[in-house]
Amino acid sequence: MSALSEHWEGHYSGTGRHWTGRPNPLLVSTVSDLPPGRALDLGCGEGGDAVWLARQGWDVTAVDVSANALERTRALASSAGVLVRTSRHDLSSSFPAGEFELVSAQYFHSPVEFPREAALRRAASAVVPGGLLLIVDHGAAPPWSPYAHDGTYFPTPAETLAALALDPAAWSVERVEALERETTGPGGMTGTLVDNIIAVMRNPE
Repeated sequence: MSALSEHWEGHYSGTGRHWTGRPNPLLVSTVSDLPPGRALDLGCGEGGDAVWLARQGWDVTAVDVSANALERTRALASSAGVLVRTSRHDLSSSFPAGEFELVSAQYFHSPVEFPREAALRRAASAVVPGGLLLIVDHGAAPPWSPYAHDGTYFPTPAETLAALALDPAAWSVERVEALERETTGPGGMTGTLVDNIIAVMRNPE
């Protein structure tokens, strides 16, 4: 088992939920008006985004390095009465087959090092003409995170876009910006979160 897999298996072990089960707001606001098609959810965690997409009519493949996370995703999909395909991949060494109208990477970070930029470039290559690659990142660690003051560097939206190395003749930039929002974290602690959004569309052929 790789260090990446070991970390996330441990993270999703036990019985308590880590997330709310609700979809990420920037996914909802970006995707709601798109016609459903095939969607790939990278780093799906407990499945909140994948299940929401399936409820909107998307044909969803949810990917994670953790078998525990995928089990939680399947349980959430079952309770919601929708179908979500799950596929286990360590994206440093493998990637799901297929092409997709939507590839979503929500908060695609890890405290264990992995080739994030290479994985995101591979994600872009899986987007069909007319399809969307949506990346939503932390712009900074949440104030209640154990990594909030350890010097962890978070790339800017422009840096993430540049790292994709997209052909400007083949892609259109829909949105690249950092957004702030007030939210409540564990134990009722409030704070400001920074979300980076990178949305790029592969031009129709």
